[in-house]
Amino acid sequence: MQPRLKKENYVIGPDGSPLTLADLPNPSTQRWVVRRKAEVVAAVRGGLLSLEEACARYSLTVEEFLGWQRSIDKHGLAGLRTTRLQQYR
Repeated sequence: MQPRLKKENYVIGPDGSPLTLADLPNPSTQRWVVRRKAEVVAAVRGGLLSLEEACARYSLTVEEFLGWQRSIDKHGLAGLRTTRLQQYR
């Protein structure tokens, strides 16, 4: 009998590809581009990370994360652009 390969947990990322913990942005990320924000939101929504784990890992406030989530829900990925923030409020 062959040894079973360990299945790694994943969720579907914002671009439709599998997203694992290893694919998430580095915890020391300083520059939050749209893709990185969307990946963290997808990871939390898919159960890869809890809200608390994501906030601790990336030094985010719950309000900041929930703001990202609301922006995606309301305006899609474009809502995460900081340069367009005034347009989407």
